[in-house]
Amino acid sequence: MSLQLLRIGRDAGRRSEAAGTRAAALALSAFAVALCLGLLAMVHASYVGKELRRDARTPVGLTEQSQATGSTLWLAGSDALKGQRLFSVVFIAPYTSTANAPLPPGVDRWPGPGEAVLSPGLLKAGAAEGIAGRYGKLSGTVGQEGLDDPGEWLAYVRPAKGMKAEAPIEAVVGFGPKAGILAEGLQPGMGPDNDKPEWMFQGLVIGLLLVPSLVLLFTALRAGAHGRDRRAALVDALGGLRRDRALIAVGEAMRPVTWGAFASIPFFAVAAFVDVRVPFVGYVTSSADVRQHGWPVLLTPVAATVTALALAVISDQPAGRAKGTRPADASGSRRQRYLAFLCVPAILLASRGPELAGDSTQYRAWISWIGLALVVLTLPAGVAVVVARLGGSLERTGRQRGWAGALIAGRRISRYPAATARLVTGVTVALIVFMQALAWQAMFGTYHAKMEEILSAADRNVAEIGPRGTVSTREAAAYLESIPEGNVPVVLTPPRTAGDGPITISGGCVALESLRLPCSPTPARVDVALDRRLQQLLHWNTEGGTYLKVVRADDAELAEQTVPTANTLAVVRADGGAPAVAALKEASYRAYPRGAQVRFPGEEWLADGIPDRDQGRWIRLFGVLGMGILMLAIGLSGKAEFLRQGRALAPLTVLTGGYRVFRSSAAWAIVAPLALAALAGCVVAAWTARPVARPGMAYFVPGGLMAAVVTVLLAVSVVMGLWAARIAGQQARSWRA
Repeated sequence: MSLQLLRIGRDAGRRSEAAGTRAAALALSAFAVALCLGLLAMVHASYVGKELRRDARTPVGLTEQSQATGSTLWLAGSDALKGQRLFSVVFIAPYTSTANAPLPPGVDRWPGPGEAVLSPGLLKAGAAEGIAGRYGKLSGTVGQEGLDDPGEWLAYVRPAKGMKAEAPIEAVVGFGPKAGILAEGLQPGMGPDNDKPEWMFQGLVIGLLLVPSLVLLFTALRAGAHGRDRRAALVDALGGLRRDRALIAVGEAMRPVTWGAFASIPFFAVAAFVDVRVPFVGYVTSSADVRQHGWPVLLTPVAATVTALALAVISDQPAGRAKGTRPADASGSRRQRYLAFLCVPAILLASRGPELAGDSTQYRAWISWIGLALVVLTLPAGVAVVVARLGGSLERTGRQRGWAGALIAGRRISRYPAATARLVTGVTVALIVFMQALAWQAMFGTYHAKMEEILSAADRNVAEIGPRGTVSTREAAAYLESIPEGNVPVVLTPPRTAGDGPITISGGCVALESLRLPCSPTPARVDVALDRRLQQLLHWNTEGGTYLKVVRADDAELAEQTVPTANTLAVVRADGGAPAVAALKEASYRAYPRGAQVRFPGEEWLADGIPDRDQGRWIRLFGVLGMGILMLAIGLSGKAEFLRQGRALAPLTVLTGGYRVFRSSAAWAIVAPLALAALAGCVVAAWTARPVARPGMAYFVPGGLMAAVVTVLLAVSVVMGLWAARIAGQQARSWRA
């Protein structure tokens, strides 16, 4: 009997109302849900793999008990490519001999003095800046077992002049938990500081991808619901049980759902055997992590199938409570009213509830997500109930004035609020997803955007040189000698007391004249800096000072003035162009033991926001994909509703004598609810996006962007109304034929 009921459901699925549309929608939604569940598993696998590799490469410090063992001198520094986040540059050298000095994971052999081992990702990303020769001769590449992920940027450098076991240099005796107690302050890599917590990344996947996929699944399950409600009522009249209706519903949905869910397997198979670079973001996934820690990926097609079939059974059950051979709409209307009643509390929870968590970011996020989930469930019902109330007024107006389209549309939307809810669900959820993506992007990118705005006026045709650690006059002189041709140095010396005395600038005549300063044998006083580059140097590097004292100096004198850390060494081009930053960085690693920071004035403040800027790319990617899924849900839901409405309205051609009634009816029944959903959804979505901002940070939705979104949705509603009228006309012509 069970097999027979499954076969009945399968055959019904082929012949029912909007059968082809529903089958395609079910397959696509199951595929999307499976991919989202698999992505959650892959994210977890990536975080687990990263944590294990980070522990494995964390040094173990030298102790009294390990004095007799071999050790490695270790000093972690940093560097950056132009406009990119910082990455680790670790200086290493054997304490005694290379025979027993441990090497970090991923490094097969000791590089020679003046050689470096770089990660493949860094070599590729820094090719334009000549990164392969920046730290010395390239000795090899870091293996994946020593990297956070295949695309991580990391460099191990063995200085040509050796290293001494003096602070801040540390001696380490091994790497990883097996070697002893980890020295947490010595680990290489910027991932622990830059990466967001796993729960936050999982939240983005759930909110921006999984929720839209579930909306698409729900929309697909309810496509052609009117015919299934009639069938369920007939099964009830024949004495069928809930179990019988469930088996029929499973049989109807099983084939497309199974095909869609298991179609995701090739994507996971590729990720398990190939390192995939994520488009737009640039992140490279680790196939090893997927194989070792991503075994839940194998269960995601099954989980997606079970979820879809369970929802199919649940969505099919309430209709069976009706009595008689025709479905009653009272229960559906009552259910919509209950959900609409919960809409306002859900909006309040999503928008104001996170304030109850105070400064706890995690609890704020959880309360916000719970509130958003309730808003997603209840807002379409709220719009549907409002539309149903307006439909009653529209019906009366149409009857009084003889407007056939208004009369028909008013009667339908007042009697079938569930159909309106299905129609507007995609629009409301799309707006919520869009505003959430915008708010998260604003949260991650606000600091970087503000610093970009502040520094947009900064002149980037000047480079500041900041040697790392203590340097000698001889090393400073060696660096000045290696500056590329056409680049000239100057040194800024602040006043001894802030606000008291002159700011001294020293340099050769070529440099001083390039900055529009006098070059005289004796010090000269300048009260106003005319060159923009000099103005920026003074703005970011000195405090106070009553005037500018210009001193002509040769390279030997400049080398002596470079050594004090309070002074600022800067390099400009004599012709006013941009200095050769890449060459200046490479020269610093030849002259100074630990190299030097080379950046334009104020760039260090901008660098702090770059990780958040990069995180924002994930939000934009997920937001676009989520909006695409929801647009698909809107289209599929609309087509299913149009087909049913077209069949119902087809006989009206005999009474009205034409097809004009379909256009007016579609305008009232399709365009008006979608337009109302767009307007209400924008307001609610913007309001519920406010808690995403960090405590104390204001969040405002740009008015122009809001207007653009509403305009686009109104245009979509008009197009869908015309589409509905066209489908109804085709149905009517077929009926008359």
